[in-house]
Amino acid sequence: MSFNSAMASPSDPSNGEAVLRRHNKGAPLKFLVPLIYAPVLPLIRIGFRRNPVLRDRLFTAVLAGGFLHGFYLVTDLYDSESK
Repeated sequence: MSFNSAMASPSDPSNGEAVLRRHNKGAPLKFLVPLIYAPVLPLIRIGFRRNPVLRDRLFTAVLAGGFLHGFYLVTDLYDSESK
């Protein structure tokens, strides 16, 4: 190991970690998904008022999908922190 590689600054492109890090200016899409399915839940209740069986099944499916998405985000977050 040479002296230059041990003392490389974080902005130095020869440093492997600096190359892997990207600076995204926007929010990751996986965190914006609740903004899509959260308003869908009341719209399902209102829109399918005349068909309660379909309404309840669709509402349950979307709600379960939301919980699964949240579970995925939390486990992904904990997984990345443990590495």
